[in-house]
Amino acid sequence: MATRGRPRAFDRTEALRRAMEVFWEHGYEGSSMSDLTSAMGINSPSLYAAFGGKEALFREAISLYGQTEGGYTDHALREESTARAGIEAMLRDNAVAYTVEDKPHGCMVVLAGSTYTTRNESVRDFLIEKRRETTENIRRRLDRGVAEGDLAPTADTAALASFYTTVLYGLSIQARDRADLAELTRSIDCAMAAWPADISVPSAP
Repeated sequence: MATRGRPRAFDRTEALRRAMEVFWEHGYEGSSMSDLTSAMGINSPSLYAAFGGKEALFREAISLYGQTEGGYTDHALREESTARAGIEAMLRDNAVAYTVEDKPHGCMVVLAGSTYTTRNESVRDFLIEKRRETTENIRRRLDRGVAEGDLAPTADTAALASFYTTVLYGLSIQARDRADLAELTRSIDCAMAAWPADISVPSAP
């Protein structure tokens, strides 16, 4: 006869959300096990039993962030009708999210691995790959814009993707430095002014 397993004495989803907030605020290297267990309301053995360790917990926290607080980029690129509208919504929506007062400022994927040691290179590489995925998603949306005719066929979509990714990540750092939404908005206005000329507007005779 099989014995029933002992139920966990905590809400795993809520514990993961709290761990996400610790990593988001302090980064991977700056988040100690005591910081994490205190925020999650569990002890170290329970953390290892439920998540497998600090790095595995961090990877799950990044996944949760992407599904919740960090989902504005994917939504904007997927839902807006033109490439330009998608890029602009991506920047403006994230700027709002980056400056919400009761949450850590900036993007977790950008900031959580800003410092690392040689023993945590796998965390660094994991975050690098996540950021590269963002750049690639932006490039694909720009390529779609070329195919659909709202971006010129001559547009260098790889360079544009790199540029707007750099702007997005710069907003994150500005927000962590306590720049307010108005300041981020001015940066976004400048970035959108650099958008290639609208090919749908006929040239003057």
